[in-house]
Amino acid sequence: MPARGPSLSSSALARSRKPRRGTELVCEWLFRPLAHPLVLVLARLRVPPPLVVASAGAAGVAAAVELGRGSLLAAALLVQLKTLLDNADGQLARLTGRTSTFGRYLDSEVDLLVNAALFAALGWASGRPALALAGFLALTSVLSLNFNAERLARRGAAEPEAEGGATALLRRVYGVVYAPQDRLAEALVTRWPVLTGSAAVSVLANLGMSTQLAAFGVLLALGHPLAFAWLALAEVVAIAFVVLSRAPGRQEEVA
Repeated sequence: MPARGPSLSSSALARSRKPRRGTELVCEWLFRPLAHPLVLVLARLRVPPPLVVASAGAAGVAAAVELGRGSLLAAALLVQLKTLLDNADGQLARLTGRTSTFGRYLDSEVDLLVNAALFAALGWASGRPALALAGFLALTSVLSLNFNAERLARRGAAEPEAEGGATALLRRVYGVVYAPQDRLAEALVTRWPVLTGSAAVSVLANLGMSTQLAAFGVLLALGHPLAFAWLALAEVVAIAFVVLSRAPGRQEEVA
């Protein structure tokens, strides 16, 4: 049921907040407040959250097109628009009481599609497709670990139950694309429980989608888009180093 009016008070921002164990500072301090006025307008207009998800996806694909054409500033602005809308869709769904399994699946799959398009465009524009592919795989791994570490820390389910025909289709896509990542993350957490500790969850939260795309936008605007692939690879190396350095066998050796 849509929020009455829909409450323009400061409590509306609190009601639209997604409960998480870790706080993504770029999201919480920048994109979330920027998105909130838009969310209030969309709620008044009764815009369905999945339409906002689709708009975010369109902005992301448009950013990839501009990147492929070499229009780096336009791409940077469109990437930030995508991030703004990506923050708006979840806020809108929670504020108006229209969260849905369909919307959650759609949001995850559109994000992956946009990331693939951005890295494909990066490989095309730079002439370094192998590096772009490696960056895409690294970013996907970091985002998956971010999501699953937080989920497992609060003992949440890997995915909601399916409902309806369209949702069942998205669930099958999720099963192909994301379920293997979820299982791998569960195996990693079983091997290294430190990943679900409060410190790890907090750090990983700040490697979330909003932060990643904000960094990508900055690098695009500075004229160094390929640096984002290196950044994603560096994140994987840093996470692996920290995790392995705290592995039980390693700690015993140090002791």
